Amino acid sequence: MGRYTGFIALGLMIAAAAVYSFLPADAPVERASPSASPQTEMPSTSRDEAKELGTSAASNVPQGSGFDFYVLSLSWSPTFCDGEAAGRNREQCGGAKDFGWVVHGLWPQNEKGWPENCPTPEGSRVPERIGRTVIDIMPSMGLIGHQWRTHGSCSGLGMQDYFTLVREAHERIRIPPELATVSTESRTSPQAVEAAFIRSNPGLTRSAVAVTCDRERVDEVRICLDRSLGFRACPEVDSRSCRRSEITIPPTR
Repeated sequence: MGRYTGFIALGLMIAAAAVYSFLPADAPVERASPSASPQTEMPSTSRDEAKELGTSAASNVPQGSGFDFYVLSLSWSPTFCDGEAAGRNREQCGGAKDFGWVVHGLWPQNEKGWPENCPTPEGSRVPERIGRTVIDIMPSMGLIGHQWRTHGSCSGLGMQDYFTLVREAHERIRIPPELATVSTESRTSPQAVEAAFIRSNPGLTRSAVAVTCDRERVDEVRICLDRSLGFRACPEVDSRSCRRSEITIPPTR
């Protein structure tokens, strides 16, 4: 039998190999590929990039309904605080407050006219917990409440979503550096203020922005946005621009 031993061993090895080939192999370890990540497949646009495009790519904004577009009104606080209403708004004008451009409102608008004071199941009073989310850009609970009752109630949004949208709209706009703070009273024109905002916000056009004045002083910059917060033309709003050739910009304190 000795001379067959080698052949028997060889045969056993061949049989074992055949059996092993039919056994299931260990599953390969899957490694995440950079190209398979959601961020790579659907790249998100940064907030700054969204500002440059004038689009809503930065985030999924709450979608209002029942109107055509928004007007974001940015008020020059020193002009307001020089007026008669300042005494009723110590949050914005009292003490050493030095606000510059603040949000007056985000107004649902139609191509002709605008809705106001719409019925809403959320009531008219804005809780402080919601108001405090925008108090840095709308520096008065009185202002916040008034804007909700008069304009936010017509947005088709709940109160929380409306003020989330106010914050988002404000953050889409770049304030021109030369107009962010003004140390001494200066004279300019409505057209120059408008041009400064256009330069700082690519995609914004003259037909989408209006500068208003309070007698001889700059009052507000009104920027028209679609319901996704992209820039859009608004002839009726633009037609109400200040017609003075020269206006004053009161200094921040």
